Amino acid sequence: MNGILLINKPKNHTSHDIVAIVKKISKEKVGHTGTLDPNATGVLPLLIGKATEISKYLVNHDKTYIATIKLGIKTDTADAEGTIIEKREVPEYSEEEIENALKKMLGKQNQIPPMYSAIKVNGKKLYEYAREGKHIKLEPRQIEIYNIKLIQVNKQECEITFEVSCSKGTYIRTLCENIAEALGTIGYMKELNRTKVGEFSIENTVKIEDIKNNENLLKENIISIEEFFENGPKIELKDVELNLFLNGVILNKNDLSNNLYKIYNQNKFIGIGIAKDGKLKRDVILQEN
Repeated sequence: MNGILLINKPKNHTSHDIVAIVKKISKEKVGHTGTLDPNATGVLPLLIGKATEISKYLVNHDKTYIATIKLGIKTDTADAEGTIIEKREVPEYSEEEIENALKKMLGKQNQIPPMYSAIKVNGKKLYEYAREGKHIKLEPRQIEIYNIKLIQVNKQECEITFEVSCSKGTYIRTLCENIAEALGTIGYMKELNRTKVGEFSIENTVKIEDIKNNENLLKENIISIEEFFENGPKIELKDVELNLFLNGVILNKNDLSNNLYKIYNQNKFIGIGIAKDGKLKRDVILQEN
């Protein structure tokens, strides 16, 4: 079984929890392309079997989220799981003022990751330092906010819900704190739902509980490697060339442009090859020699 499975991750499950469940059911190697916090929900692409080798083509995907900010309260983790460290009165805001604050977040910018994150420094995760009461100086990272829009304002609960499309590496918890700051107050991320990863949308996901109750759903919902690269160019290799290719021999293919190619033999999908400077070499292979 080789392919991509799109899970709609529920709350109170780590990404590792979901991987372990699918690994047990599929009896294959399983990985993911980026964690979701235990309290977050939404699209979690899992790579099964040989598809773990295509993770390099998914990790840089842009993402879309729907998030809710709780204004007037700051926590040490910047989300609902943390300890409250500050409270403030929340002024009245018009929708126009909130929309203006959101617009200030658009574009390329430097963002400092939160201390409660899985980023490693000297082989140790940041949240491990944070739990020890240690603060590590972090360098800002460039991110980009492509689109952001207001969805709902709950004045009674002092909450704002918005949708954001952003680049890889964007921390929505930090973004929520920045939005609150732009409004002249403090806040934390109360809810987070990832609705899109690259071209993978939440409408195409399956629930992990449904798979546990009906294991056939795993096979029915898997996206094959061939399907994932369906819009890419393909090349047919004859038996002699295929044998060389599968044994790691780099083929001379001056007629090919620099690109990824779907490799076929007698119309059977073999895997993915990389063409560069007139040379074709193997990348992800489903059929070994």
